[in-house]
Amino acid sequence: MREVPQKPGKTVSDYRTLLLSGCALLDVRAPVEFKKGAFPGSINLPLMTDEERHLVGVRYKEAGQDSAIALGAELVTPEIQAQRVEQWTSFAHAHPDALLYCFRGGLRSRITQQWLMEAGVDIPLIEGGYKALRTFLIDELARLSTALSFTLIGGRTGNGKTLLLHQLGATVDLEGLANHRGSSFGNMPDAQPTPIDFENALSIALMQHEHAGRSMIFLEDEARLIGRICIPEVLREATHSAPIVILECEMPQRIKNCFDDYVTDLLSRYVAQLGEPAGFDAYSEHHKTSLARIQKRFGGENYQKALDLLNAALARHARHNDTSSYTPFIEMLLRDYYDPMYDYQLEQKAERIAFKGTAQQIVDNAESHIAAMLGSNALSE
Repeated sequence: MREVPQKPGKTVSDYRTLLLSGCALLDVRAPVEFKKGAFPGSINLPLMTDEERHLVGVRYKEAGQDSAIALGAELVTPEIQAQRVEQWTSFAHAHPDALLYCFRGGLRSRITQQWLMEAGVDIPLIEGGYKALRTFLIDELARLSTALSFTLIGGRTGNGKTLLLHQLGATVDLEGLANHRGSSFGNMPDAQPTPIDFENALSIALMQHEHAGRSMIFLEDEARLIGRICIPEVLREATHSAPIVILECEMPQRIKNCFDDYVTDLLSRYVAQLGEPAGFDAYSEHHKTSLARIQKRFGGENYQKALDLLNAALARHARHNDTSSYTPFIEMLLRDYYDPMYDYQLEQKAERIAFKGTAQQIVDNAESHIAAMLGSNALSE
């Protein structure tokens, strides 16, 4: 690394506008930093690798900034610099509106920006870097959790709550952001986001609704955890007394919905990732592991019966490509495991139920029922 620029070139500090714009972000932090948390639309093309950053950090603590910069110049040779600048310029040409950031908007951002300018590319850097953007989104999540009104979509497992959310418009799909279906069988083949990535995406989604003039937001009635992702406490507090709309659906449709999600879609994801037959093996193991996870709560006898049904369905599927045997397995889980658990939980929230109906009835009538309920509550306060 040659002479370090003392001042940055173009900078951007309007965090709200840049996050709402959805512009591409060039993250030049080390990969280990990026993996802990970043922002939607960001790509990691680091100034230094994890090992380079570690060595420079040790030198900084031992001998100060000048010595650390000198070590950086030794590690990032002209050849390595040229390779990294080429990656950055390719990114910039593909994303003309791109912005760049490092952790605090300091040396790494300024060095990257200078090298790009020397290559004929001008990318503004974000003042304050990752830390400033992250702080802004934490504050926005707290503010929006209070400023917006929320209505929860509840209902038994398999009722199609996620499908309904997509029809309602002013919604945030928490399970989609968490990459998990919320149930004991809800893991996806690819990993969930980090808690920081989830919170950042959630905050931006709420900002977008506010920016569009929407003040009432529909969310699915979730437990505290969606897989290993915890719903932020500020949002949980905001929805603790929110009205609930119950989606009702008959058992045959619920079985079909579960089949679509946990057989057709899930298997296709595993096969896309691993190919055949490894994808089917991983899919089978997914269901067996998920069933084992609920064994204690389900009870030994129920667990064994369900396992027999699952094994029979998997065997018929593998040998004859016949998926009809999943139906009794899905129905048993819904009837004997999920329904009693959900019905008990809903009893604790009975006074918050604003409306019950089919998906179409909810789309047509939910807002008027919620408004009436809120008005009635206001009069009684």
